[in-house]
Amino acid sequence: MRLARRAWQLLHVDSVQAAELAERALVRAQAQQDIAAQGRAHLVRGYHLLHFATPAEAIAELERAVRCCDAVADRAGHVLARAGMARSAWRDGRFEDSLQIVLPLRDEGLGLLRNEQRSVLLNTIAGCYSAQGRSEQAFAYMYQALRGTGPARSHGFDVVLHCNLAHELLQIGDYHEALRHVDEGLARCASLNNARLHCVLLINRIICLIELDRTVEALPDIDRVCALPPDATGRGALAAHFETLAIAALHGGDVALGADLVAQAQAQHQVRPLLPEGQLELALATALLAGRHARWREADDHLAQALPLAASDDIDGLSLRVRCLFFLTRAEIQQQCGDVAAALESMRHWKRLHVERARLASQARYQAAALQTELLRLQHKLAENDAQRRTVERARSELQASNEQLSRTVQEVQALQSALREQASRDALTGLFNRRHLNDTLPAMWALAQRDRQPLAVAIIDLDHFKLVNDQHGHDAGDAVLAAFGRLLDGSSRRSDVACRWGGEEFCLLMPRTGAAAAQRKIAALLRRWRAEVFTLGHVRLQGLSFSAGVCDSGAVGESAAALLKAADEALLAAKREGRNRVLLGPVASAAPLGQLTGSGR
Repeated sequence: MRLARRAWQLLHVDSVQAAELAERALVRAQAQQDIAAQGRAHLVRGYHLLHFATPAEAIAELERAVRCCDAVADRAGHVLARAGMARSAWRDGRFEDSLQIVLPLRDEGLGLLRNEQRSVLLNTIAGCYSAQGRSEQAFAYMYQALRGTGPARSHGFDVVLHCNLAHELLQIGDYHEALRHVDEGLARCASLNNARLHCVLLINRIICLIELDRTVEALPDIDRVCALPPDATGRGALAAHFETLAIAALHGGDVALGADLVAQAQAQHQVRPLLPEGQLELALATALLAGRHARWREADDHLAQALPLAASDDIDGLSLRVRCLFFLTRAEIQQQCGDVAAALESMRHWKRLHVERARLASQARYQAAALQTELLRLQHKLAENDAQRRTVERARSELQASNEQLSRTVQEVQALQSALREQASRDALTGLFNRRHLNDTLPAMWALAQRDRQPLAVAIIDLDHFKLVNDQHGHDAGDAVLAAFGRLLDGSSRRSDVACRWGGEEFCLLMPRTGAAAAQRKIAALLRRWRAEVFTLGHVRLQGLSFSAGVCDSGAVGESAAALLKAADEALLAAKREGRNRVLLGPVASAAPLGQLTGSGR
């Protein structure tokens, strides 16, 4: 796609390189099955063939571009390709068809296209009107196309517009302004590598000089045009307007060159019939050549044969300029033949057409103003649409930002609520659940145990002689001991167990689906690990710490969860009375301690 876009930009800047890039882009796009890039590559190739090949070849390539662009919904590419097909149609003499192709695309194209692409569309519409002899419409569209394209962003297309605008100015008789545009185009063309565009500018300059009666100055330009090769490095396969060059050469006094150009025009006409304007110019050139040899009757006969074509007002593609030149030349030839009345009649035809040209010039200025107003209206509408789109996008962006901020706020609130719930149910020192959480959780665990007929064991643990730790070593040491026991209790618990700090140095462990005997063994193992802990607090070393615990399960106490806690607490009190450092079962257990450990308690 980058190659195809670059090829488009070089289409008028360097026609040879543009064709090479388009070919490379097409090969790569086909290999990668990139339909969008294929469409744009076909588009460039089609426009290149418009300048250097036949209309049929250009249309075939542009039809491929249309199919690819439609397949990927590339409407801008579609509009440009159809515009190229319209140009091919009027180059092929199908003037009405060309306008029917391009005019329905105008409003959509003006909304889609920018810079030189927009001017390409306007220029195509102008060319279709020009081919029908409607110079006032053509002039208006070309003028607007040139207004919207500057050298910095036109990629050489401004030169095309100067060239085409000069052509239309010639049709309405403004020769000096036409020559100014031609010279400006030639000056810009010096920095381009586009021989075909240079050729067309030279032909327009030659026509300007014919009309300004400065044909001698045109002779070097004729030589330059004739020297260009008929291929993509020169003027291309299209005709070089030999009939126009012949008229200039004969008016400039170079009869030999004029005769050679007439012969080339006649040969070209045999291969590919000329359009009506070319046919009339060939008749003029042939008559002028006969006149240069003083064969005035022969010259008049040539023009008489072309008279039906020149006198008709209904033939598309036949400009008033050439028709005026025809009748003016015939009047001069008839005067040389001594036929004053016929010469006067030809001058009357010339005058009528000359007045018509003046009317066209006036209409062209009006059409330019009307079209400018219409385009300004479209631009204002586009600007309003863009402003509305930006407003909607801004509102959407602000709404999205507000939603994101609200979402972040909700997440922060949820996180804060979670943290608050955690703080409300956790003991900050040990990290275990607190008594409030125990009171909230125990009834549900009790009910579940009753429903499933599974035991729920409860152990209440009290650290032995904890007050001595605080009194002898300070509260920081006591907090360290409490935190260490919390970590030990939490690490020894299952995921289903609920470990809580009951208060002070007392802890409670809820063990679902666990009987009292199993719970006693588990707490006894916990006691052994606790006694093995060693604490170094500054210069003080603590070891052999112990705890007392009471254990009971729901199978032994069936009244309520509160009764279960009370039974476990009574077992704890019994353990303390019997000397601490032990784990006792509830009321149903024997009074003898289970797993009593040796060593003195603190």
